[in-house]
Amino acid sequence: MIQNRRIWVLLAVVIGMALFLGLTARNGLGFPLDDAWIHQTYARNLARYGRLEFTPGVSSAGSTAPLWTLLLALGYLLRLPFLLWSNLLGGLSLLWLGWSGMHLWQTLWPAQANRAWLAGVVLVFTWPLLWAAASGMETIFFAAVGLQLAAWYAEIAATNTFSYRDAVRLGCFAGLLILTRPDGLLLLILIAAGIFLLPAPVGQRFGRVGVLVGTAVIPLLPYFLFNHWTSGTIWPNTLYAKQVEYAAALAQPFVGRFLQLLYLSLGGAASGWQGISSAHLLLLPGLLVATWQALQADWAQRRLLFLLPLLWAGGHVLLYAWRLPVTFQHGRYLIPIMPVWVIYGLAGWVLVLLYSSSESHRTLWLGQQVARLSFTILMLFFLLQGALAFATDVAIVEGEMVTVAGWLAHNTPPDTLIASHDIGAIGYFAERPLLDLAGLISPEVIPLLQSESALTQYILDSEAQYLVTAPGWTYSQLAHHPATILRFTTDFALTQAQGLNNMTVYELGVP
Repeated sequence: MIQNRRIWVLLAVVIGMALFLGLTARNGLGFPLDDAWIHQTYARNLARYGRLEFTPGVSSAGSTAPLWTLLLALGYLLRLPFLLWSNLLGGLSLLWLGWSGMHLWQTLWPAQANRAWLAGVVLVFTWPLLWAAASGMETIFFAAVGLQLAAWYAEIAATNTFSYRDAVRLGCFAGLLILTRPDGLLLLILIAAGIFLLPAPVGQRFGRVGVLVGTAVIPLLPYFLFNHWTSGTIWPNTLYAKQVEYAAALAQPFVGRFLQLLYLSLGGAASGWQGISSAHLLLLPGLLVATWQALQADWAQRRLLFLLPLLWAGGHVLLYAWRLPVTFQHGRYLIPIMPVWVIYGLAGWVLVLLYSSSESHRTLWLGQQVARLSFTILMLFFLLQGALAFATDVAIVEGEMVTVAGWLAHNTPPDTLIASHDIGAIGYFAERPLLDLAGLISPEVIPLLQSESALTQYILDSEAQYLVTAPGWTYSQLAHHPATILRFTTDFALTQAQGLNNMTVYELGVP
């Protein structure tokens, strides 16, 4: 019966992806982030030349998601349309996430195993997860692998049975998780702690953890060596560039930025403390109940079972509050742990608030039906709003980044050096040499990001022939330089309606 109910999750994925892509297709399909074009450029070059390069012939440690790059490159090797392949990978990852959520639910709350399908369907219809699935980014794949690891670990911890085969499986997938995003390291640490707490002689505990960590490191070694050889550090340039770029956000009080990120991940507004951005905020009372039950159960048995996913989710928010406290693009860095809040929030409602009392009391029964109906209506409402937001995001990237890339491809020589803050679409469509003003593939720029004067001088000294500014990034000193001439602007109305600047192309060093 459980296997048959997985079909409901599959149907939800098909409906959700069809809604998001169908609404977007009216104005043309694409990606909602320029970063997705960065992944596509890396993947295409990997398929073409067999090397991890953004600009052909120039090795780059700018990819934070090499495993995702490999999966995208497979589509190019198979000569599949890149949009079709990206959305297929996203849809399959979303399906995997839904099924992993069912698996975790069945393991943690076996008495309610017949409602596992509910967790899967609600996960799929939580619109930020659908947005991630259609985004061309690694986010939903990372979430699926992480939740699958949590479910496998829960099986082991619930039964107190462990083999070195389990350690190898968990370690291998934990390594793949970190290859998808470096922040997967947190889940590996938590699983290692959980395994160490399982009953066994101390020596055996250390042996289990050693096998787990050692297995996880094996797939990471080539990536670490490549990054160190290319840029001198084991982690990608992006990890450092983002922190410098958004250093102003780090100046805010830590507690405030942590609470803001936590609120957003729970379904709250992106700014301020009022408002709602997703229906799963309504699950917060259930989440609090489930968290309290998890604390009681794990403390009583001195284990890390119910709490591990919650610690992963909370630790993930804490990590970003510490190093990258940003809420833009629908909180895309927080999306991977939203499934944990959804599953535990549902569990709290199902186990305590909705089904704990007899339905013979008419008032209680009526309240239950109102709660179910209200949540369903709001979930579907936000699903539609999310689809419209996705369509808008794609339209802006197409109308700005892709349009500029097309202009550069048709109006500049192939060897033209272009300075730009957003390099994804330009790298994919224009295929010109690039000076990356965000530091992803030009790490020498990173120390200059906090000084417009230093960055301006660097651009002038670099012999870049064109400057491309992104919405909100004016580079005013360079734009008003006597030898700078405006050559092209998108004049895209939708961007202006959002209160942002249109992308503009300047020619530099004009006599």
